[in-house]
Amino acid sequence: MSQENRTILVTSALPYANGPIHIGHLVEYIQTDIWVRFQKLRGHDCTYVCADDAHGTPIMLRAQQEGITPEALIARVADEHQADFAGFGVDFDNYHSTHSTENRSLAEHIYLTLRDDGHIARRTISQFFDPEKEMFLPDRFIKGTCPRCGADDQYGDNCEVCGATYDAGELKNPRSVVSGATPVRKDSEHYFFKLTDFEEMLRAYVRESTQPEVANKMDEWLSTGLHDWDISRDAPYFGFEIPDAPGKYFYVWLDAPIGYMASCRHYCDRTGRDFDAWWGKDSRAELYHFIGKDILRFHTLFWPAMLHGTGYRMPTAVFAHGFLTVDGQKMSKSRGTFIKASTWLEHLNPEYLRYYFAAKLGSGVDDIDLNLEDFVLRVNSDLVGKVVNIASRCAGFINKRFDGMLADSCSEPALYREFVAAGDDIATAYEQRAYGQAVRRIMALADRANQYIDTNKPWVLAKEAGREQDVQAVCSTGLNLFRVLLTYLQPILPAMAAEVEAFLNIPEMRWSNIESPLTGHRIDNFKPLMTRVEQEKIDAMLEDSKEHLEKSPATASSGALAADPIADTVAFEDFAKLDLRIARIARAEHVEGADKLLQLTLDLGGESRNVFAGIKSAYDPAALEGKLTVMVANLAPRKMRFGVSEGMVLAAGPGGNELFILHPDDGAQPGMRVK
Repeated sequence: MSQENRTILVTSALPYANGPIHIGHLVEYIQTDIWVRFQKLRGHDCTYVCADDAHGTPIMLRAQQEGITPEALIARVADEHQADFAGFGVDFDNYHSTHSTENRSLAEHIYLTLRDDGHIARRTISQFFDPEKEMFLPDRFIKGTCPRCGADDQYGDNCEVCGATYDAGELKNPRSVVSGATPVRKDSEHYFFKLTDFEEMLRAYVRESTQPEVANKMDEWLSTGLHDWDISRDAPYFGFEIPDAPGKYFYVWLDAPIGYMASCRHYCDRTGRDFDAWWGKDSRAELYHFIGKDILRFHTLFWPAMLHGTGYRMPTAVFAHGFLTVDGQKMSKSRGTFIKASTWLEHLNPEYLRYYFAAKLGSGVDDIDLNLEDFVLRVNSDLVGKVVNIASRCAGFINKRFDGMLADSCSEPALYREFVAAGDDIATAYEQRAYGQAVRRIMALADRANQYIDTNKPWVLAKEAGREQDVQAVCSTGLNLFRVLLTYLQPILPAMAAEVEAFLNIPEMRWSNIESPLTGHRIDNFKPLMTRVEQEKIDAMLEDSKEHLEKSPATASSGALAADPIADTVAFEDFAKLDLRIARIARAEHVEGADKLLQLTLDLGGESRNVFAGIKSAYDPAALEGKLTVMVANLAPRKMRFGVSEGMVLAAGPGGNELFILHPDDGAQPGMRVK
């Protein structure tokens, strides 16, 4: 199972330093981390570098909005990003920033080399300009009416309603997103990278170094002819100023991919490694980029041309992946499926997600779906019901009856060799990024191990006189099979694998170590390795991920309707849609774990409703029972962390202990409609 040692450098696309990491981003970083861990598990010299993409207009404007410097913003976001990655077990050998001395030096060197070799052109272009903010506007900072379908509030480069793409100059009624002012046209000299100088080289490169479907897409773009690439932006801009060009800055996409090199340079300076061994033109190392399919042109056309034109080596391959949907739809803040990495970590084990993504990922660029119902079933069935179950069924017998000692020999050498031999196919699947295929093969082995334990029934043997040695043999074999499975799963489940190393009292896992079983070896006490996914925790995570429009304490998450300052008027027809009903509070209870909520059981005159109301600070539950109140009876049920709320009670007041639910006059009856 040995393989010649390889030297490999791996990168993921640089996350933009303008917002948090979410689970859609994590598809890429988990995919990359699994591949890197597999290579290290096989004994190869594999290094994983990344950085924050820290330049551009959006970062400059957000920093202005927050009243801080761009440097302060990107430093804060860098800490947040790295905490999120660490939480999900994404283990970079070096994490840096494009706003660094290494990146500035490399960007200037690459630009000056291209310029001196005649690959940079200068010409005047006309752009939209914000007269109030006195800045040129990227297309995404202009909105207006789509020139094709007439939809309002569309961006300056494409319409999200009809899908049309167009030039910002075609947009009707354009306005600046920054100030709201009507943009004007203004001329400016820009710098262009002459991509056409490298067209023939790129045709061969994309065919050799990308997935087939990517190569086909690149051929479509190449067939229409390449164009010069605008690599400059005008001040004000947060980035690196172009040498000998005052007021002109490198476009963020010029120095962003150079950030791969800069992070590697920083790593080399820190560890004494040879930068040229990875990036020099004669490098024998392998270099791989993992990216999303939305940034293909930058990585398969612009980037390799820049490298080739300046005497650096080009990537061995660029691996693209698809997007993530949740329950078959785009991630949505209103549905709570736009889930930040930090929110997931508050509620669920991150290795659940690593495993589910691995089970769905193939070597192509197809989108993958996080189906939450399937997620629960798969994790509980595969990881808890199959894999962990093997250890939990065997370890107790070894610990209690044999003082933690495994048998002196393997009683099932043929079965053990079957598990070890399967490693070649599993390794091939990992190498090709066909993780779903690897997972299926591993789970088939887990079924085989459980079948072996079921057939030999150590719990029955333990009750029979003179069968102690058989119990030890069966359970030792089961734990050895478990060790092989966790070695195969280590790239996907590194945290659990580390716990297994401690439990089995073995050194850090390596693929080559499973050639021989553990015999005459003492293990430590077994502790539960993974618990089942609980639906309640998923519901709570989705609830915490929702972007609520309500802001008052009584309405934000409580189910109570409080009176705040007079809101905008609504049409009578809209108000008439509310079905307001008299309800009797049959039962009122505290909600365990909730600071503001009471759980109300409301009697509507023959129908009972469960409602969570944010009135705990104002009412003793016992004092509410038997009272009449008014509720919104036709509000759609809302799944909350503590259950489903089936309506909303009306209340008034500023909040806190000054909150008053509405009490109808005597004579009102449950179920009556409020007119």
